Amino acid sequence: MAEIGAPLTADVEQRVRDSFARQGLMAHLGARLHRLGHGLAIIQMPYRPELTQQHGYFHAGGSSAIADSAGGYAGFTLFPADSSVLTVEFKLNLLNPGQGDYLEAVGRVVKAGRTLTVCQLEVFGCTADSRSMVAVGQQTLICLRDRPDSAAAVSRPPARPGGG
Repeated sequence: MAEIGAPLTADVEQRVRDSFARQGLMAHLGARLHRLGHGLAIIQMPYRPELTQQHGYFHAGGSSAIADSAGGYAGFTLFPADSSVLTVEFKLNLLNPGQGDYLEAVGRVVKAGRTLTVCQLEVFGCTADSRSMVAVGQQTLICLRDRPDSAAAVSRPPARPGGG
């Protein structure tokens, strides 16, 4: 088994990046997949006023969203090519206000299983010369075998008359 953070094969890296590119929420938040490795994913989300709460700090919703995705993609780097990933649960402790030029979420696989995978989540507030812990958490993922991760795999409920 490769060490956490070890380089990925080109096909695994492309599969993960393609999946990330299909995430509408990450695009909406302006988040980007900064780094990938074996059992590791780092996502950065730049500061924008639209991502803050009433005191001007990054909103915990944005912090938790990038933490969830970082853990999910850390696990996905270890999953078979014909599978997809879903979060079963996650808990995030907010330790300090989210502030800085950007937030950086780090997901690391702690234990990879055939069906369930557990990840450690960390979120940092970053500037050009500092990095401070914002949140720490844990996540459980499920590997959906024989269900390839693709846009075609997602089914949408039919629209309701009247749009409501």
